[in-house]
Amino acid sequence: MEQRVFNISPIILVEKINKLIRSLLNRKVLGLNGILNEILKVIALVIVKDLAKIISYYFISGIILKSFKEFIMVVLRKKGKKDYFFLGSYKRIALKNTLVKVLEKHVVNIIFKAVEEYRLFLWN
Repeated sequence: MEQRVFNISPIILVEKINKLIRSLLNRKVLGLNGILNEILKVIALVIVKDLAKIISYYFISGIILKSFKEFIMVVLRKKGKKDYFFLGSYKRIALKNTLVKVLEKHVVNIIFKAVEEYRLFLWN
């Protein structure tokens, strides 16, 4: 059986960070760090180079900050349900650190790229 090696660079480029930040949805609930996505998009112009260095450092070192692992789960009732006894009558909202959302998007993109490149799933 052929062994495959994933060549994934831990260095994240400024352009990728910009694209990931721009892809965040506006009008979302504040993250745990209190930064709105709209605000991150504005300040990204100033901090994006430093942010890319910091994120690359964390990927290279394998360090995951405790604050990056924390989130708050809020459960809300869905409107118009007849019976709130069922789990489907509720929706969950995870409040995360805004920067974690950017990191998660980056990791998901890497995984999808590897899945496509190495044909890990058979798509019908």
